[in-house]
Amino acid sequence: MALGDTVQEILDQGVTDGDVVGAVAKVIGADGDICSAAAGTRGADSDVAMSSDTVCWIASMTKAVTGAAAMQLVEQGKLSLDGPAADVLPLVGELDVLTGFDDDGNPVTRPRNGDITLRHLLTHTAGMGYDIWSPELGQYEEATGTPGVIECQKATLRIPLLFDPGERWFYGTGIDYAGQMVEAVSGMTLGEYMAANIFEPLAMSDTAFKITDDMRARQSAMHTRDENGSLFEMPFEILQEPEFEMGGGGLYSTVDDYCRFLTMMLNGGSLNGNQIVSPDTHAQMVTNAMGDLRVTMLPTAAPPFSFDAEFFPGVEKSWGLTFQINEEPAPTGRPAGGLMWAGLANSYFWIDLQNQVAGCYISQQVPFADPRSYGLYEAIETAAYDSL
Repeated sequence: MALGDTVQEILDQGVTDGDVVGAVAKVIGADGDICSAAAGTRGADSDVAMSSDTVCWIASMTKAVTGAAAMQLVEQGKLSLDGPAADVLPLVGELDVLTGFDDDGNPVTRPRNGDITLRHLLTHTAGMGYDIWSPELGQYEEATGTPGVIECQKATLRIPLLFDPGERWFYGTGIDYAGQMVEAVSGMTLGEYMAANIFEPLAMSDTAFKITDDMRARQSAMHTRDENGSLFEMPFEILQEPEFEMGGGGLYSTVDDYCRFLTMMLNGGSLNGNQIVSPDTHAQMVTNAMGDLRVTMLPTAAPPFSFDAEFFPGVEKSWGLTFQINEEPAPTGRPAGGLMWAGLANSYFWIDLQNQVAGCYISQQVPFADPRSYGLYEAIETAAYDSL
């Protein structure tokens, strides 16, 4: 069976089994599409079919794009990878470390040891976290009335660290600060900068923080499960007039658009004659940038929004600028050195420079790392390697 037929069958079966309401997937090579498939509808209450131009919230798949924007500015000498980030964004220098709570429930902090750098921010080693996987941050937000990052309010950027910079890896809001650094040195909003320097050169016309009327006409609904396990539509949208554009997770896009970004990465930083990052910068982005530190499992602190999250437990994983890197072969067939990441609404991608193949799968549902939706992605990646 051709790979396209296999991928279509995987998605169709996922819809039939109630794993997803709708999903899209694409596998690409350096020269373009290998196959594309879609199944189901754009919402549990919709009869409009999912398609490769369906607009979806890509959540933390935004991070790789923000990382590319930041690395463009490193390449130009406008940002430093290893200098103090506070030189560009003074707020970063004001962050202390949360050590606990007093008898009255008030947070207790101490001064931070060491400077936070852009490298720390891009590799999730700066000390930031997400309340979804950190009960301490959830307790801090509740005690202080601080909004969660999803509300895109600048007050969130003052939440303390969980540990000193460079001490360990923990997934969090670091790339939101990197996005603020892009704004600080470019004089543009993050969305304006991305549009001019990434989206327009890559012809990613359906990718933005702000949903245009044309994008909204093709938008998928968000879903969650009821007590019987059935998926239903839930109201959700990233603020369209935010205090800050969330470089860690605010973009809307399509599988077609995002695969143009992945094709650029397969091609060493360029696509159709447009050099997004230089070959040297690309090499930095796809190489372990966190030394001996390693990615660890994220135990859920918010089960409605995420399962415990780790891809390929038991496989050693590092972080580049900004992708997870499997340092050992993955069970799907992806070789050591492969890149990947994901978005909270169960969207996933991988990039394999060795075999010159990449892929993207997008559905719109929480909790994240749902074995039923993630399982479809893993089956698609496995099928891609079985076809090589």
